[in-house]
Amino acid sequence: MKSTTEYLTFNVPSRRGFVNITQEVRKIVQKSNVKEGLCLVNAMHITASVFINDNESGLHKDYDAWLEGLAPHEPVSKYEHNNTGEDNADAHLKRQIMGREVVVAITNGQLDFGPWEQIFYGEFDGRRPKRVLVKIVGE
Repeated sequence: MKSTTEYLTFNVPSRRGFVNITQEVRKIVQKSNVKEGLCLVNAMHITASVFINDNESGLHKDYDAWLEGLAPHEPVSKYEHNNTGEDNADAHLKRQIMGREVVVAITNGQLDFGPWEQIFYGEFDGRRPKRVLVKIVGE
């Protein structure tokens, strides 16, 4: 069995944002030479997410509005977590909703997606470097 591990780093300049990372992950899969296996993509920070969905800007705006409605950033005083001196409790909640990681099958050396599926990094407390783990295992 082969195994490949790589890390992607993102520094989203705003507090929240979505980054399509499909092409970066595809390149790592190709470099791994795994023909049949699994690709794990994991946000390594508790205020960021990795998820799969459509690459459509309206959907991303809807996600942002929906998440902000569920867990608004302000007022920061409404969250117990922010009593620690942080102001990112909402980002932890948003990450919980959007998920920590995804696993995609690799078939014939390619990510085996359904129609329109792509991989996204979701940032909910940006303005600093954060890592994403890409782990590939298979034959």
